Amino acid sequence: MALYCHRCGTALPSGARFCSNCGSVVASAAPAQGRHLVRPRAGRQIAGVCLGLAQAYGWDVALVRVLTVVGCLFTGGLVGVAYLAAWVGIPEEPLVTPGAYPPGV
Repeated sequence: MALYCHRCGTALPSGARFCSNCGSVVASAAPAQGRHLVRPRAGRQIAGVCLGLAQAYGWDVALVRVLTVVGCLFTGGLVGVAYLAAWVGIPEEPLVTPGAYPPGV
């Protein structure tokens, strides 16, 4: 399926997040190809659940974190329980050792 910039109409490669012509963000409903739901090791605040969800689905990480806190406050802790379940259920990003090649290279 061809992907085009909504602002300038430039044809884009699949998986592009920004337009190479005008620099606007390319909206995508599906996660980027090859992007798996994992808890990243770098940039996380507590367990990496919010950051992992934001990266996998292309959402803003600050918005995900704010919605998580607000959800914990207004649902009587139900979102907190879901966060703990995601902490246990979502795998952590694999450790990459220096000099090691990623799989498939």
